[in-house]
Amino acid sequence: MLVADDLQGRGVGAITRAERVRAFEQLHLPLSGSLSRATLIKVGELVGASEVIVGTYAVDRGTLKLAAHSIRIDVGRLQPDVVQQGPLTDLFNLFDALARGLTGDTRTSGPARAPRPPLDAFENYIKGLIAESPAVQATFLETAVKLFRGYDRAELALWDVRTEQGDHAAALAAARAVGPTSPLWGRAKFLAAVSVLSLKRYDEAFELFKALSEEAPVPPLGTAAKPGGAAFNNLGVTLIRRGATPQSGPATYYFTKAADADPGDADYLFNLGYAYVLEHNYPGAVYWLRESVRRNPADADAHYVLAAALQAAGSAVEAGREKELARQLSSRYEELERRAAADRMPVPRGLERVRTEPDPSTGLRPGQTIANTAQREQRELAVFHLDRGRRLYEREEDREALTELRRVVYLSPYEAQAHLLIGRILLRTGRPQEAVDALKISIWSKDSAAARVALAEVYLKLQNPASARAELERALALDPASADAKRILGTIK
Repeated sequence: MLVADDLQGRGVGAITRAERVRAFEQLHLPLSGSLSRATLIKVGELVGASEVIVGTYAVDRGTLKLAAHSIRIDVGRLQPDVVQQGPLTDLFNLFDALARGLTGDTRTSGPARAPRPPLDAFENYIKGLIAESPAVQATFLETAVKLFRGYDRAELALWDVRTEQGDHAAALAAARAVGPTSPLWGRAKFLAAVSVLSLKRYDEAFELFKALSEEAPVPPLGTAAKPGGAAFNNLGVTLIRRGATPQSGPATYYFTKAADADPGDADYLFNLGYAYVLEHNYPGAVYWLRESVRRNPADADAHYVLAAALQAAGSAVEAGREKELARQLSSRYEELERRAAADRMPVPRGLERVRTEPDPSTGLRPGQTIANTAQREQRELAVFHLDRGRRLYEREEDREALTELRRVVYLSPYEAQAHLLIGRILLRTGRPQEAVDALKISIWSKDSAAARVALAEVYLKLQNPASARAELERALALDPASADAKRILGTIK
């Protein structure tokens, strides 16, 4: 923590502890214990870092010895060790000197920063962060605050603990203990608004998030942050829970603002699609929920809500497919169905997603980077199985081909080519009605002349020449040179 703090104090965009914890949790790595250098470099690549800093410390009879070096990820270059040692009581100055050595900064002091806490307050703060249970965390953090008046980082850490415990009144008190002169004032105001929302004081929450959405970015100490899309998102959540008025406008207006601020955030897109379902605007819901699952294919709730929107829009085949995917991805599918029935709505209430942190202004988002990396690896795996499935299809090894192609659909639900090949196999194996469904999904995922021709062949098998003709004419509109479309169309009387 001290290395990261001192690097940030010298203008280096170091990843914060909260971001490191989230990254390690997403990658299923232990927060304590030694990791190999190769693993650390891999983590650095996944979170989008340019360098990884590793080091050691030791205490010998009251003397603290520090050693650290950086590894350039792009070239794999290991920099020489930077070493510092001195009295343990000089902890903060030793780490500041270490940061100077790591950055090559010759200044004896960095930019102005918040006052350092006494060592006993800092010790309790760190113990509060790493304690196992929320109750013990709260005890340490409250002690840190008592030992150092104005320990704003400890107050905001206490907000996290109280929020996790569901004690939103105590969380609000912790956030509001941070004063307007603090570098953390911007973040504290945002967290206070989240607590007000959790306390169901919706009118007050709306006014707080509205003010935040209109503010210029406020860079807090270390983790520079701005309200941005997060404030707009929470305005939308407030209106879903309270209800919109002519003065406030609809929730979808604010979710659109959030999505505009960060188009890559799957939660903002989910909220926008979900709000459209609640407003019975099903075409709008389908569009935004598809965008959400493209960014996070494993989001079971998004597939569930998308299925409901498709069903309401009259697309039963696609809706059935999304429901099945939601059922495979989540064990709470049946619970969502019961809640929707109880609410007498296509989807249950309460699925909207609150953002509990303001948006980072640095552009470095480890969680999103990891998600993007996972999606890229997922796509690469889907391409591998699609290629295998295509070769097996061409050799007429239909059972094995279907296995490969269904793996593709699980990894990439909107892979049109996989659904096309599945449809052709189902037709070839005497299952024309199932083939119709698969080919419709292929066309829905990406309209193509080949899929239209295949669907026409299935309709002819089902003795439905009128539908076959319509599909062939559409195929020729997409590809006027399609020899297959022309040939089959010539056989229809």
